[in-house]
Amino acid sequence: MAIQVRNLSFAYDAGPLLQDVSLEIAKGECVALFGPNGGGKTTFLKLLLGFLKPNTGTLLIDGLSPQKRQMKMGYVPQISHLDRQFPITALDVVKMGALSPSLIQSHQHGSQARAHEMLKLVGLSEMANEPFGSLSGGQSQRVLIARALMGKPDYLFLDEATASVDVTAEKHFHQLLEQLKGTLTVVMVTHDLPSEMPYIDRFFCVYRNVTSYSPTQVCDHFAQGLYHPPLRKKP
Repeated sequence: MAIQVRNLSFAYDAGPLLQDVSLEIAKGECVALFGPNGGGKTTFLKLLLGFLKPNTGTLLIDGLSPQKRQMKMGYVPQISHLDRQFPITALDVVKMGALSPSLIQSHQHGSQARAHEMLKLVGLSEMANEPFGSLSGGQSQRVLIARALMGKPDYLFLDEATASVDVTAEKHFHQLLEQLKGTLTVVMVTHDLPSEMPYIDRFFCVYRNVTSYSPTQVCDHFAQGLYHPPLRKKP
C-alpha cells in the first residue's frame, strides 16, 4: 500500500480531533475526504503531508514517514489562504514548484520548459506572463495544480480544489483529474460529493474517526451534512 495509517490519534490544545484512525490507500488510487466543518479533514491532510505529526499511532508513505517523502508530494492549498496581491506571474508561480525544500538551490535544470509544459497541461499556456493576482479563482487553482505537478510527484494532495470556482473552472479541473487518474495517488478534501463522484475510487468521511465508503455507498444525505455508517445500495 502507498499510504498506511495505523491507530493514529491527534489533538490540539482544545482537545482530541482524530482518534484511532486506521486506513490504507493504494498506489494510483484517487480518494476524497469529506465530513463536517471542524471534523478534521484539513488536519488529516496536513498529517499526510507531514506538516503535523500524530500524537500516537503510525503514518507511513511508501514505508517512510511523510517528512521523508515530501519531495514526492504535490500540494494545492485553498486559494483563500494565499496572498494573491504578491507581484508574480503565473509562470513564476509554477516554477516555484521546482524549488528544493531548503530553498538553497535555484530552479532545477529545465524548469522553464517544464513550467510551460505544466501550464499547457492545465490549459493556461496563454496566461504564462499574466500577473497571478489578476487571474480568476478557477485559473489560479489550475496554476497551483501546475505548480504542484512541477516536481513530478507520486502524490497529489488537494484541499477544496473546486471551492469558490465557476462551472467552467470545475469542468477543467475534472478533465485534468480524469487525465491524471492512475498516474499518481490523489488525496483531495471536498464538500461537493455529487460532482466528484465519477472521478473518485473511494470516499473517506472524517469525523473523529475515518470511515471508508465506496462510491456506491455514498448516500444523498451526505451532501446535506447528514452522515451515517455505510449502507448497501440496491444495484
